[in-house]
Amino acid sequence: MIIDGKKIRDDILNEVKASVQLLSFVPVFCDILVGDDQVSAQYVRMKEKTAESVGIKFRRADFSITITTEELIDEIENLNRVPHICGIIVQLPLPSHLDTQSIINAIKTELDVDCLGDSASKLFYENKNPIGFPAALSCMKIFDYMKIDLRDKNIVVLGQGMLVGKPVAHLIRNRGFDVNTINSKTENIDELLKNADIIISGIGHGKFITANKIKEGAIVIDAGTSEDSGSVIGDVDLDSVEKVASYVSPTPGGVGPVTVAMLLKNVIKVAQKKLL
Repeated sequence: MIIDGKKIRDDILNEVKASVQLLSFVPVFCDILVGDDQVSAQYVRMKEKTAESVGIKFRRADFSITITTEELIDEIENLNRVPHICGIIVQLPLPSHLDTQSIINAIKTELDVDCLGDSASKLFYENKNPIGFPAALSCMKIFDYMKIDLRDKNIVVLGQGMLVGKPVAHLIRNRGFDVNTINSKTENIDELLKNADIIISGIGHGKFITANKIKEGAIVIDAGTSEDSGSVIGDVDLDSVEKVASYVSPTPGGVGPVTVAMLLKNVIKVAQKKLL
């Protein structure tokens, strides 16, 4: 069965919209875009449309590709003080001359709704941050929405990147379940995949997971993306895997839409905290 990420997204967005209507102010969400990369601009427009559809005010902060790290940090410090600001993210990747981590770290911790700053990330892994990494939260939301029971399952996370692999393994362990993690140095990758009841992949290696690599009835969550001839593809070869897996999420249309919804859910959590 192919998991319909857009349906899950729409249900989350309905919850977010209801939460916005209960606030005494209109929350502001800001996306920072440096340069004129068309793919990045397309992602920003998608977030703008989605945010405004649920009543969140979207602020797009465009900066020239010639901006320096110091100048961008100054701009972010100004954005931190915008009235009713409830979330700031930086559209990645940034141009190579910029210090990406220093720039992300300039976002106030409580406004870091992507959870990519050093402080927000540290709090997440200490279980002290009310918000988390949107893509990792998205994977867990899919399990809950589809009523997939993680008990007594052999769970494998493919990739240990900061956006998906590492945080989703942490969230699974937080629920009291064991998880096997695979990175580039893991030797028995094929064996681990073949024995897995649940696979979450976030390696960004196009169509790496094929039907012959998984067991019959496995659940496969594709959280990796890469480009192929101008199109976005996932880590999973959907055409072959859907014939073997019990559930599989497609790319696009699976984890991606849910991730945007979970990002906006983070924005709402910030807004609700401002009322306390």
